[in-house]
Amino acid sequence: MKTLQRTALAATILATTLASQSAMAEWSANIGVVSDYHFRGIQQTESASTSAGIDYAASSGFYVGAWTAEVEDGLEVDLYAGYGLELESGITLDANFTSYQYTGDFDSAYNEVGLSAGYDLFSVGYVVGKWDGVVGNEAATEGDYSLITVGIESNGWSATVGSYGKDSEGEYAEIAYGTEIGGFDVGVGLVISGSDLDDSESLYFSIAKSFDL
Repeated sequence: MKTLQRTALAATILATTLASQSAMAEWSANIGVVSDYHFRGIQQTESASTSAGIDYAASSGFYVGAWTAEVEDGLEVDLYAGYGLELESGITLDANFTSYQYTGDFDSAYNEVGLSAGYDLFSVGYVVGKWDGVVGNEAATEGDYSLITVGIESNGWSATVGSYGKDSEGEYAEIAYGTEIGGFDVGVGLVISGSDLDDSESLYFSIAKSFDL
């Protein structure tokens, strides 16, 4: 995932685009902390979570990276790779693969393919994936899921609405604001989850720092 955790500023793996704008291949790293870690409308921790990641972006548009965060019972470790480009029309396109792994019993693995497109302030994404199931009962509970998201971003503000499908159900909305203060990316956001997810509203704060390697 990216700076300000996955939720702040709607900066998720699935929104990683425009890598082709780099003049040369680049390595970067990031560290951060969020007061209440949510991902796609689902609460991951009830307390602060720290994170760290590393990314490689080539001038061709190819990128690959790894990101890890505390999830109270061990670590979440995300591995991802994809390709992003911007057309002369200003439309951005991205295709990627992500694997979510866990070191403890917090959850089992998720593996998914994502597609996204954006133009000006607007973006849309589609994810299709497979969940390994409940820890200790994987064979009987594994399932498939999909997610459609629509987003808008302008002047530090972002808003995202998402809807799950296949074996999963639920909708969520998220609005966030982020800015840079003293070389750090700071943000605040509100997540509203439907009854099939957390059925709650959560306010979170985040701070992160990125480094060129």
